[in-house]
Amino acid sequence: MTVPETARYSAMARALHWLLAVLIIAAIVIGLAHDPLGEIIPGVMGVHKSIGLTVLALSLLRLILRLTNRPPALPATMSALQQRLTHAVHRVFYALMILVPLTGWIMSSAGTRPLNWFGLFDVPKFAVARGDFLADISGEGHEVLGIAFGLLALGHIGAALWHQLVLRDNLMARIR
Repeated sequence: MTVPETARYSAMARALHWLLAVLIIAAIVIGLAHDPLGEIIPGVMGVHKSIGLTVLALSLLRLILRLTNRPPALPATMSALQQRLTHAVHRVFYALMILVPLTGWIMSSAGTRPLNWFGLFDVPKFAVARGDFLADISGEGHEVLGIAFGLLALGHIGAALWHQLVLRDNLMARIR
């Protein structure tokens, strides 16, 4: 079933969606499994941090794009409750796409190692030290929000598959 362009997100929004999806999943997997992965892949936490910084930058770009471009309307077949839930989930995703990397950056700033982006250039650190309230709360927040982000992403993927495979309402065509 073909979907008119007016019922789809812009090409830029679609590209950012899928790029961010891959990066976020990679960051969550590395974050959760960094101890065993560190034995196989040296410097895996540096990759995790670089991915996080990339997610932060791309998420800010995506947020600007979202605020300046109206998204396609949700299908009329979705109930008002489903539509409100969809909008709420998207707002939480935007918050997490910014808060999770930001808390990681703050937490990393309290460490002694330099923070850099894929070994190409150094990233400035926030003025926090180990033991500071902001560094401690960022560390806890990064972990808790990261797990919540992973669970929300799994729910999002499940809902997309439900729409595609069970309801067959072609909702995913908006973002493909």
